[in-house]
Amino acid sequence: MNIPCPSTQASVETRPIPQEAFNWYDEYAHGLIDRRSFMKKLGTLTALGYSMSFLTAALIPNYAEAEQVSFNDALIKATYVTFPSPKGYGEGRGYLVVPRELKGKAPVVIVVHENRGLNPYIEDVARRLAVKGYIAFAPDALYSVGGYPGNDDEGRALQSALDRSKIEEDFIAAAQFMKSDELSNGKLGAVGFCFGGYIVNMLAATLGDDLDAGVPFYGTPAAEELQKNISAPLLLQYAGLDDRVNGTRVQYEASLKANGVDYTSYVYDGVNHGFHNDSTGRYAEKEAELAWTRTLEFFDKHLQK
Repeated sequence: MNIPCPSTQASVETRPIPQEAFNWYDEYAHGLIDRRSFMKKLGTLTALGYSMSFLTAALIPNYAEAEQVSFNDALIKATYVTFPSPKGYGEGRGYLVVPRELKGKAPVVIVVHENRGLNPYIEDVARRLAVKGYIAFAPDALYSVGGYPGNDDEGRALQSALDRSKIEEDFIAAAQFMKSDELSNGKLGAVGFCFGGYIVNMLAATLGDDLDAGVPFYGTPAAEELQKNISAPLLLQYAGLDDRVNGTRVQYEASLKANGVDYTSYVYDGVNHGFHNDSTGRYAEKEAELAWTRTLEFFDKHLQK
């Protein structure tokens, strides 16, 4: 049995992770293959000199190392708030982050998680908005089943078992709840990632004029028959290697154009679905920072009075 010496192993593991691994992770993360199949596929890369520990460490989120704004940051106040959702699961809960030195009212931005509940990455995104002067509210679709369980595998299983239409109603209720909050200046934005990107598109198609700006990151569109109802300006952010979501792009943009929606679309070449999530190997720092800068500029334009 040939075992690579440490120097050989290290040199191999400084190479880029093969694109196949990212594709398999995307299939796994979106329920197209189970964990056993995902790990089996990853195992085939060990023949190329990659260790399983290296591959899983790069692909599986590590939230502790990805925090950009501490929950103890002196510029913000963070808490959890419940809201009524009579058409959803009855009651929802979200992570509310407010600028500590808020004077008067401010715009609200709904922050929507991926397909596994309100994980630490999404809470960090909410804090990033709050330090820029926004009231950020990140609902947890898993609140009705006890909330985000602390790991993505369980969170994904819990969310997939819930009624999709009730989840959507929970997010609609959260948006309406926060738009009328006493600290809100009446302007409402939404940003979301993956499943959350879909929710932003869905909110744009259901809230009408109540939504003032939406930024879906690699999100599929709302049902085609609802797209005619969109009036909010949209900033669409796509990953160049994300064939699954990008397959919906042509139809969606044609619909937006036909309906006179003010939208801008960016495709970030050479990056994977999830490129903004800085807790995994899919993170692309340059493209993520550019996309986030564009997001903040977009919200400043449409939400600040």
